[in-house]
Amino acid sequence: MSEHLLEAYRADFEARTKEHALGLYTVGSFPEGHQVNAHEIGAGVIYKDANVTVTAFPTKHALESYGYRFDTPDRSIVISGDTNPTQATIDACHGCDVLIHEVQTLAWLAKRPDFQPYAAKYHTTTEQLAELASKAKPRLLILYHASIALRPAVNPRASSPEELLAEMSSRYSGHVVVGRDLDVY
Repeated sequence: MSEHLLEAYRADFEARTKEHALGLYTVGSFPEGHQVNAHEIGAGVIYKDANVTVTAFPTKHALESYGYRFDTPDRSIVISGDTNPTQATIDACHGCDVLIHEVQTLAWLAKRPDFQPYAAKYHTTTEQLAELASKAKPRLLILYHASIALRPAVNPRASSPEELLAEMSSRYSGHVVVGRDLDVY
């Protein structure tokens, strides 16, 4: 994939590199700026330094996918990515400080019969997440996904954050919030 992306932008890179050679330091003109250092990962520790350890764990989505646990000296954060509920997510969290998990409301899914079979295999409902979170026991559960990001004002089939929180809170008694860009927890 990286090779194909680099080829797709080859002409742009060459044009910007010429600007660099002429002394015109414009955005994107540095030849090394588009170099890729890709590496495949698997389950287990994928990064570690003095401040953080990042551990990947398998999740269940349409293709091979991973969630991530970030451990620092004072906090543990688990991010699910798009996934159907998995024991690996429960094990990765196991009392973590923060679990950021995708979720779709039952109300939103009811409006999307075309998407229901796919969602049943690769996504998580509020009912399923309540069960998962009850086992994983995060100190804070942060909810996110496209069904809420699409904004009901723009897309009437989308769920409102309030609708999501009400649906989740009726099933899960732990501390839960709806994630919003730039919020700090």
